[in-house]
Amino acid sequence: MIVVTGATGNVGKPLVQALAAAGEQVTALSRSVPAAAGAFPAGVRHRPADLTDPASLATAFEGAQALFLLVTGDWMATSGGPGAILGAARSAGIRRIVHLSSQGVATHRHPPALEDAIKRSGLEWTMLRPGGFSSNTFRWAADIRERRAVVAPFGDVALPVVDPADIAEVAALTLLEAGHEGRSYVLTGPEPVTPRQQTAAIGEALGEEVRFVEQSRAEARAQMLRFMPEQVVESTLDILGTPLPEEQRPAADAEKLLGRPARTFATWARRNAAAFA
Repeated sequence: MIVVTGATGNVGKPLVQALAAAGEQVTALSRSVPAAAGAFPAGVRHRPADLTDPASLATAFEGAQALFLLVTGDWMATSGGPGAILGAARSAGIRRIVHLSSQGVATHRHPPALEDAIKRSGLEWTMLRPGGFSSNTFRWAADIRERRAVVAPFGDVALPVVDPADIAEVAALTLLEAGHEGRSYVLTGPEPVTPRQQTAAIGEALGEEVRFVEQSRAEARAQMLRFMPEQVVESTLDILGTPLPEEQRPAADAEKLLGRPARTFATWARRNAAAFA
């Protein structure tokens, strides 16, 4: 059995679908029960669980051999550290962890504490280090629906954002196949794309013009602080505004692992156009 945390999210949901389609037994974890009936494929077991609560994890992890671990940006600060979840995994007999980390760990933008703890845990591990997600543009959806406009900073700074569906496919592959133990993979899209170009791609997917309105860094910071910790806001704005060369360069890992080019942002926009309509 494979346990998937964050099972209702942009990566977790397609990962659960891919593992179930491959015939795997899957336990899907989320903090609450999904509202939609049929949120998971037939045969998938759902368990509400809190990653800060070892008691809930012991039940959720029962019978599992592998764990896909995804935590939120402020989880380390609010959870007391990774000891409880890694201890629960070992106690349940889990042998392998595939962790959705961040490219920022490789570039030293983000702290490596969770990766380091996993590496010291005695469990087999694989680190997935994606750059920015194509799906981060969902935060523009309300403005696009209401006034066909995007308000964002750094309109002409390009980054190779990655489709969460590609992350999910790589995660499934590393969970199902041997040979990925002790490896770290950087996952990006196939080409750098600017926020202005992303806006145009969404407009093309909608068949309507969408305007781009550039924010200052200060304006973006004030907006982001409403829902993100300050440290995460600052590191995010640094990546978006003054990326390092390795953050702007497409990585080859997704194409090598999947045997095809990574999906473009335009492909993602067409697939998700309904969210912006």
